[in-house]
Amino acid sequence: MKKLPITLKTLPFALPSLLGIVALALLFPTTGALAASHANTEVEEVGKQPVQVDFPSGGNLKMDLCSSGVEIIGVDKNRVLVSYDGPKDNSRVKVSLKTSGSEGTVEVDGCTHDNFRITIEVPRQTHLHVRMAAGELRVEDITGNKDLELHAGELNVDLGRAGDYAHVEASVMTGEVEAAAFDVSKGGFFRSFERKGPGRYRLHAHVGLGQVTIN
Repeated sequence: MKKLPITLKTLPFALPSLLGIVALALLFPTTGALAASHANTEVEEVGKQPVQVDFPSGGNLKMDLCSSGVEIIGVDKNRVLVSYDGPKDNSRVKVSLKTSGSEGTVEVDGCTHDNFRITIEVPRQTHLHVRMAAGELRVEDITGNKDLELHAGELNVDLGRAGDYAHVEASVMTGEVEAAAFDVSKGGFFRSFERKGPGRYRLHAHVGLGQVTIN
């Protein structure tokens, strides 16, 4: 008859190992479930501010913003914070923030149209995709890819170091394109410019009717 692999002599040593394996098997699913719950966040507030969610540095943020004056600022904090101010009733302003790991979305609706201002703070290292119908959009102190478009209004981008970019393009259907870092100043219909460089990031800046300024 074959001997059993675990004898009475080895049992005291084998038992703690078996118990350890069982404990780890029970622990890991619980840990994974907790991590998943923190990785996905959805916050929606109407008429209340500021609105905030945790968000990692280096993530991708998509923004769909109502017509207004918007300032998107990079800060040394791993979170997205949205605040706003307007002279009229702001009780219908809706802010929706959603995150899933390193992906996130920001939506702001119900803005009043009389000097309504929005400030959005994001991690300094963030890749942005922003769309607005009309207004003024300013992007400052943010390192990463930037895909920015307005149908009408003013778009001001703080480029940082031009050498950090592999591809830069800016255009207007009607209006002006100003980019001092690239010695570009154009005005009129269907104005644009494009530059390539040694960096890793990309900038796409477009306004249908209005002005693009790259500093």
